[in-house]
Amino acid sequence: MAVTGDGADEDDDREQRTASRGRVARALVAGVRGLPPAEVPDALCRTCTELLPWVSGVSVSVLGRDADTGVVLCASDAVATRVAEIQYTLGEGPCAEAVRLRAPVFATDLAGVPDTRRWPLFCDQAAEAGVRAVFSLPLTVTGAALGTLDLYRRSPGAPSEDQVGTALMVADAVTVAVVALGHRSAGADGAGTWLDGAESDHEEVHQATGMLMVQLGVGAEEAALLLRARAFAQDRTTTEIARAVIARTLDIRRD
Repeated sequence: MAVTGDGADEDDDREQRTASRGRVARALVAGVRGLPPAEVPDALCRTCTELLPWVSGVSVSVLGRDADTGVVLCASDAVATRVAEIQYTLGEGPCAEAVRLRAPVFATDLAGVPDTRRWPLFCDQAAEAGVRAVFSLPLTVTGAALGTLDLYRRSPGAPSEDQVGTALMVADAVTVAVVALGHRSAGADGAGTWLDGAESDHEEVHQATGMLMVQLGVGAEEAALLLRARAFAQDRTTTEIARAVIARTLDIRRD
């Protein structure tokens, strides 16, 4: 018996989604095929940008030991890196919200409400970087957030339904890639996984936090806040401040 009406439409939609998902997966696989681990992050971002031509830039971040810390694994340009770093430094923005909700968060106009009311500091700094819209999609594994795929645009506006659908598929494929690459062992040449460099940045923040805890006699949360506050005051990233603390070229105790 032939399927007609709504049932046929649902079957067509399902087939289209399956085809689109396959196209996204094939593109990501082709983009990183044959590359050594160290070159995969940049290739991953390039492919994401090609799959999402309606955005100005892309970054992929993973969370640290808690939802308030993160590391930028790759970014399509300096602005994408800046947008991600601003959010982790300030502790506010669509990225943090996407992790908390485990759902996509779209900020369609960083110069207008409600975005400026939700994230006033982030919106102000993102606008200075020339960004007008940010879309954060969580990378989830077994219900837990691993990190985020963050997209930015230089012009305001909401993505279309089709664009959102493609972005969600890209986020799913990126999640698989990050998990798979993160578990690759070192190759014969002794090179570690491409997550190793990012993890070292993450460890630097925790090392600096520990140093401040000892030096100032404060808890981990207050020490982390001090790092963020200094980063914000000096318009630098938390990682940059952490490195200065570790190198003892910056003494927060004097403040």
